[in-house]
Amino acid sequence: MAAQPVLIVEDDPKIAELVVKNLEASGLVCQWAKDGTSAMAAFRKLQPALIVLDLMIPGIDGLEVCRQVRAEGNTPILMLTARSSESDKVLGFEIGADDYLTKPFSTRELVARVRALLRRSGPPEEAPQTLERGALLLDLARRIVEVGGRRVDLTTLEFDLLHFLAQRPGRVFSREQLLQQVWGEDRFVDDRSIDSLVSRLRRKIEADPSHPQYVQTVWGAGYRFAERS
Repeated sequence: MAAQPVLIVEDDPKIAELVVKNLEASGLVCQWAKDGTSAMAAFRKLQPALIVLDLMIPGIDGLEVCRQVRAEGNTPILMLTARSSESDKVLGFEIGADDYLTKPFSTRELVARVRALLRRSGPPEEAPQTLERGALLLDLARRIVEVGGRRVDLTTLEFDLLHFLAQRPGRVFSREQLLQQVWGEDRFVDDRSIDSLVSRLRRKIEADPSHPQYVQTVWGAGYRFAERS
């Protein structure tokens, strides 16, 4: 079976060529789309393993592409853009990006981030495992979450955060600790990214996101998974 490609969405041919060249040199297969409309067509046809997404593209812009991809699945998305303000990054994470890299960028860092997202989105090698917390079920091998028997589609980051907290019910983690666990050492995000991620996660798994029974806020300290769900 052919490997799933990495979809590069970039309107600048020189940048697209640079990205494709470096990712293919690392052993990946790439497909290039130069605008939002062709990007969505390629996404639906190819079902890529990951999307490298520029925000400022013709037609449907990158943010709308991200929203549409998220509405249809959990393909990891790395935003690659010249828009570097904190508000741009927070918005990117809020609508479903898994990582955010600003231009100009290091090709080595780009390849490393793509590889890291692909590793984290793939199934673990060990035998299937499940983690149950009340009505919440995590299938760790297939990275599937169910709430009351209903499947809930989570992004890579949302699943990683939920898994980390659900393994340690009752323990409070600061935003900095969660950033370290979810994004790792090479992160270029701040505390607000965790708040956005928690908000997205709650909208998917909580019956009432304003009164969460799973992922709870501990004011002035951080977040915890409820001891009794």
